[in-house]
Amino acid sequence: MNKDPVLKTGIIGVVLTGLCCFTPLLVLTFSALGVSAWLGFADYVLLPALGIFSALTVYALLKRKRANGPSVNEETKAG
Repeated sequence: MNKDPVLKTGIIGVVLTGLCCFTPLLVLTFSALGVSAWLGFADYVLLPALGIFSALTVYALLKRKRANGPSVNEETKAG
């Protein structure tokens, strides 16, 4: 995973946006900073970001699987 920055970015993005979507972490942070009026627009940013980072993670995993080649089980099925 160290050599694949796309996968690392996707996983970190999914975790951070997931924390902000499903926990009060963002609400507490914005309230502490005094910018809680921006919370009304949070769903317009967080939900698409979660989808984008999830798609990025799936893309990186598929790219990694193709780079590693077929598994032993797939080779024995073909022959």
